[in-house]
Amino acid sequence: MNDLELKRTVETELNWEPSIDAAEIGVAAKDGVVTLSGHVKSFWEKWSAERTASRVSGVRAIVNEVDVHLPTSSERTDEEIAKAAVHALDSSILVPSKRITIKVSKGWITLEGAVDWQFQKRAAESAVRHLIGVKGIINLVEIKPTASAGEVKASVDAALRRSAELDAGRIKVDADGDKVTLRGSVRSWAERDVAERAAWAAPGVRVVDNRITVGALSAGA
Repeated sequence: MNDLELKRTVETELNWEPSIDAAEIGVAAKDGVVTLSGHVKSFWEKWSAERTASRVSGVRAIVNEVDVHLPTSSERTDEEIAKAAVHALDSSILVPSKRITIKVSKGWITLEGAVDWQFQKRAAESAVRHLIGVKGIINLVEIKPTASAGEVKASVDAALRRSAELDAGRIKVDADGDKVTLRGSVRSWAERDVAERAAWAAPGVRVVDNRITVGALSAGA
């Protein structure tokens, strides 16, 4: 797929997604790297646009330059956003109670603290992503190590093999303490993301260095 075809395919996918006003989003493509520009009315829509573009086969990387322009009806003070964020975290059964702190500055939420699992870190961000008035999120929540390197590698290998969306034979896993490095190749950016999420699901993983490429590359590269 050439750059023009990729651009048009991403545009079609954005138009297909009902949560996005695709008319406000520009798309450029070069060598598999897709750049999104323009403006949207919420951080949720900006995030959704990036996720939607990542589903397209041939996308190797995404640069999200979309700006969040809040309508007057969505403007909130930092204090209002902070109160709503605290309530959202307290209401989530996936987020450990009192383990995450929130800072808000000019509509940007910063999450800090420590949890045991990557899904808890993702859940915290997901809980506040949709809040009215939010312009962006910085997720600094850390993950505590709970397993040895050998256990981490074995867990990640098993998770990759279980996934129906992946050809695990094309992915190589290395573990150094609580850091996991993924190498190899997959057919799409979305499949690359599946592999990374599978790695993050293993207990004890604090860092995932995803070096998987989209295209033809041997798993041992």
